[in-house]
Amino acid sequence: MSEVTVRFVGGPADGLVRLLPAGSDGAPPQRWIMRHPDGTGPVQPGPDHLYERDRPDEAGGWSMRFVRTDAYGVSE
Repeated sequence: MSEVTVRFVGGPADGLVRLLPAGSDGAPPQRWIMRHPDGTGPVQPGPDHLYERDRPDEAGGWSMRFVRTDAYGVSE
């Protein structure tokens, strides 16, 4: 599986750069749910932060724009 570099814009992950799985067209998923903390360990997972694919940038990466924050599990 290939990966693509994504920069998150807006919301709690603003400015975060990550590798996300890329589809056969080289684009990241249409939507991505960001959770923090990630649910490992004794801490309960936090809310879901929904991001949507925006557009590719000149460096070959993509941006994901913040849409909204939902209670844990609501965005799935």
